[in-house]
Amino acid sequence: MFTNVVVSSFAPFHTLTLAVPASTQTSDILPLLNEKYPLLPSSGLFLSLHSGITPEHSPVSSLCEHGSNLVTFRLSPRLVGGKGGFGSQLRAAGGRMSSQKTNNNDSCRDLSGRRLSTIKEAKKLAEYLESEPERLAAKAEAQKAKLEALERRLGIDAPSGAGPSKPGSSSTAEPAKLAGKKHRFDDTEYLEQSRELVDNVKSAVSAGKPIIQYENPTETKVLAALLKKKKKAKVSESDSPTGVQASKAKVAPKLESPAVVPAAPTEAVGA
Repeated sequence: MFTNVVVSSFAPFHTLTLAVPASTQTSDILPLLNEKYPLLPSSGLFLSLHSGITPEHSPVSSLCEHGSNLVTFRLSPRLVGGKGGFGSQLRAAGGRMSSQKTNNNDSCRDLSGRRLSTIKEAKKLAEYLESEPERLAAKAEAQKAKLEALERRLGIDAPSGAGPSKPGSSSTAEPAKLAGKKHRFDDTEYLEQSRELVDNVKSAVSAGKPIIQYENPTETKVLAALLKKKKKAKVSESDSPTGVQASKAKVAPKLESPAVVPAAPTEAVGA
């Protein structure tokens, strides 16, 4: 008596069928499949029922249901593997992921619909406005200390009323202005040199054309010196009283007296 064996295989193989004697052991089915289908792998395969793994040392007829002569098996390849420390690797990866997790919830919203980032910015702005008087007071104190240090360096005495500001003073109060002595910069030598420098520049500009005509720098310097002396002589002459009178005499035209013509004698009327 024969029993029909139907084996559902994996891709690329299709369903396989065998007709074996009823006394055939389940462990002998794989060699028979390899004989009939040589393309199947010779190792790494196992048979199983829909209810689980088949017993190896049991006849095929004992697996038939309801007195039928048909048995269905499932052919599957064996998977090579094992634990191999995979659990520890998963735990290590989970620890790294949890350490890299950020706690930034600024994009979330509260119950009123406002973002948490907006609420944080509003709190920061309120704290900034609240600390504004302290910052102004510190700035005024620093400016006052800077002015006092500068006056001490210049030798200016600070007024007696000016003293260190108290911590409880108003922040809006401006620092007291330190009155100092006025220093007049009076250096006659510097002023004279500056005046001469300006005169030299003006004379050089006015006498630029004739000076440029000379290629020799010595001749150019001599000509510039002569022009400078000539200009100084003119200035000194105009400043002297005689020079002023002479210039006025040159400017004022000479007034000539008109010629008087004697009248001819007239004869007496009725003579």
